[in-house]
Amino acid sequence: MSFNTTTLHRAILLSALVSIGAAGIAAQAAPPADKDLKDRIEHRLDADAAVHKYDVKVSVNGGVATLTGSVATAAQKTEAARVAHVTGVTKVDNQITVDPKVDQSLADKAKAGMSKTGETINDAWITTKVHYHFMGEDTLKGSDINVDTADHTVTLKGTVRSAAAKTRAEVLARQTEGVTKVVNQLTVSTKK
Repeated sequence: MSFNTTTLHRAILLSALVSIGAAGIAAQAAPPADKDLKDRIEHRLDADAAVHKYDVKVSVNGGVATLTGSVATAAQKTEAARVAHVTGVTKVDNQITVDPKVDQSLADKAKAGMSKTGETINDAWITTKVHYHFMGEDTLKGSDINVDTADHTVTLKGTVRSAAAKTRAEVLARQTEGVTKVVNQLTVSTKK
């Protein structure tokens, strides 16, 4: 059997492509890092209507997500665990306690102008938090949203790709701690 240079080059190229493909598949199959999982879960908890106002802590170790903190009802505890089940999490250890009085302590913090975690809620804090809620929100991909906050009133300007995105942006802004009103001036544009 004789090999000419072209056949040899094809064999080398095919071998290289197979190696690259295998490496790519191995890279795609690698589980997400614990920090990435933690960030995704925290974002989902902050965007979830049932549990966003509670100070639920998340830690992830080896793909196991552990939830701690307090919520007011058993249904909220269950919802937090459901939200924590993201791709890459192998188990959720739900150590959240149910404390019907937690809402009162949150109300006391709100009266004092503090967030659920004890931070001072001001317009800059609200603007930052609204932007945070928008990050990673699939409905808002491709949007160009400007967030302005004055006296705890959030004004949304810019463009989104659908009416659903316009509504979702308003919902996320309205759910943000400290927001008293949302003025939605977003326009729908399907241009890329």
